[in-house]
Amino acid sequence: MSEPTQWLSVVETAAKVASGELTAARIVDHYLARIANVDRELGAYLAVSSDEARKAAQEVDKARAANQPLGPLAGVPIALKDMLVTKGIATTAGSKILEGWIPPYDGTVVEKLRAAGAIILGKVNCDEFGMGSSTERSAYKKTKNPWDTARVPGGSSGGSSAAVAAGLCAASLGTDTGGSVRQPAAFCGCVGFKPTYGRVSRWGVVAFASSLDQVGPLTRSVRDAALMLEVIAGLDPRDSTSLDAPVPKYTDALTGDVRGLRVGIPHEYYEGTIDDDVRAALEKTKQALVERGAILVEISLPNTTHSLAAYYIVAPAEASSNLARYDGIRFGKAAAGAKNLYDLYVKSRGQGFGPEVKRRIMLGTYALRSGYYDAYYKKAQQIRTLIKRDFDKAFQHVDVILTPTTPTAAFRFNAKASPLEMYLGDVFTLSCNLAGIPGMSVPCGLTREGLPIGAQLLGKPLDEATLLRTGAVIEAAVGLGARRPGGVPA
Repeated sequence: MSEPTQWLSVVETAAKVASGELTAARIVDHYLARIANVDRELGAYLAVSSDEARKAAQEVDKARAANQPLGPLAGVPIALKDMLVTKGIATTAGSKILEGWIPPYDGTVVEKLRAAGAIILGKVNCDEFGMGSSTERSAYKKTKNPWDTARVPGGSSGGSSAAVAAGLCAASLGTDTGGSVRQPAAFCGCVGFKPTYGRVSRWGVVAFASSLDQVGPLTRSVRDAALMLEVIAGLDPRDSTSLDAPVPKYTDALTGDVRGLRVGIPHEYYEGTIDDDVRAALEKTKQALVERGAILVEISLPNTTHSLAAYYIVAPAEASSNLARYDGIRFGKAAAGAKNLYDLYVKSRGQGFGPEVKRRIMLGTYALRSGYYDAYYKKAQQIRTLIKRDFDKAFQHVDVILTPTTPTAAFRFNAKASPLEMYLGDVFTLSCNLAGIPGMSVPCGLTREGLPIGAQLLGKPLDEATLLRTGAVIEAAVGLGARRPGGVPA
């Protein structure tokens, strides 16, 4: 029995279109019908671009019929986190202040997807401006976890992870500022990849914290993540932080061989409150790597314990600066009934921003104030340097680092009573962004309740290939296989 269309991988979908076994039009119609059927309950999509997707599919089919060269993603339906600017499709960043904004251009990663033949199905939900870990902070709606709809899908790229896990797209792009691709991937049983800072262009990405933000793929397999990364990576002159480094053929790295690979095990990541099921799954992951010839090396990343505090100074400070432009005049929706300029600012920002965004703007503004800058922001940047040095020293002895992605599996809605409780859930993912290194979450088992667990791999700058090679071995050894979420129709 052949695999239903919604569960075909990116690689398989592109191959079937190229061979003529499936038309892009048929694939798109299938996905649109499934979105209409399933997403009423799940709430992953904010906007579905049915007409545009069908038109793009027709172009792919015409090109194939004319024997024209097809791109590596030809006919593959993709969903985009609503932080990515898309020409002609509403982009809101999950915020009321951008409600109704239709961009006149595509961001770089969107241009690259279209050039590769991918078909954009629409925009998916996220925590407002990427500030959240559960997608409960979207201004529009909550997205549910397809494995258990009483639980969160993670965040801030929760719409992306839910859509991929539920078969509502073949793959998705999210943004990762402190774990916002990897954490929802872990919660929804997907592969989530955060590349080296600068490996993928940020031009056309709604900014949260510019020195931390990075675009990355969410997929149902490591091979799909490798292919997606091949397409979106590379130098972009429009992004001043973009790296001028050759992009390898990442799919060639998936050799299945980890013999002699030195895997770092930082004791700081295995101390404290980690769910028993998560701990057990990571032990099985370690054992699987050892059985296949990898070498476990105990290491220390001593400044990891400061990453949470440093991140929640640096990120809000940059958010305060980036979001200052949304004043109802230059950018953002203007509030009605303002009496003067000051009143317009107050009303537009007060009505347009949600509670979490306001909280982080205030924290960041405070940290940047004269007299407080040296005490907070400067010290946080110094700690950031120490965290980067810890990784540099560790990578002199190991090739890759293995940790849990999250301390627990997906939690129930409204389970985190305070912002601090929510922030603590990101404790394993933040240091990756502070150091600018690549990180990846790959499924490594299920809890006793049947919820996915993610293993996190951290690598040397620009060494995404080693993460993908290691992740593919973990996926084959202890991954989810053909198991599908139970909260949505198969």
